[in-house]
Amino acid sequence: MLQLLGRRGGTGRLYGDVAVVVFLLAQASDGVLTYVGVATYGLEMEGNPLIAWLMVTMGEGPGLAAAKITAGAFGVILHLTGVHRAVAALAGFYIVVAIIPWLAVLYVL
Repeated sequence: MLQLLGRRGGTGRLYGDVAVVVFLLAQASDGVLTYVGVATYGLEMEGNPLIAWLMVTMGEGPGLAAAKITAGAFGVILHLTGVHRAVAALAGFYIVVAIIPWLAVLYVL
């Protein structure tokens, strides 16, 4: 199982470093775009009910920051344990399902 996630898959240090940097940039970008989207269109634009709940409970900025810091920390933990393919997959996932849709909503519509 660990081999599928990249632990023993022979991925190098550079690959892991690039993966975690892209992951962290994706998290930061998603956070900024989410904040702009919610400030522009309202909280109902947030598609993740957990993030929306955090934003209602803690406030938009603090709730979003808490979620993004937590996600970033888990990404770093995966990186430090050598699970680089999972970090890279998560980075790609965020780019496709979070960043691209926010860009489409904010800058195309």
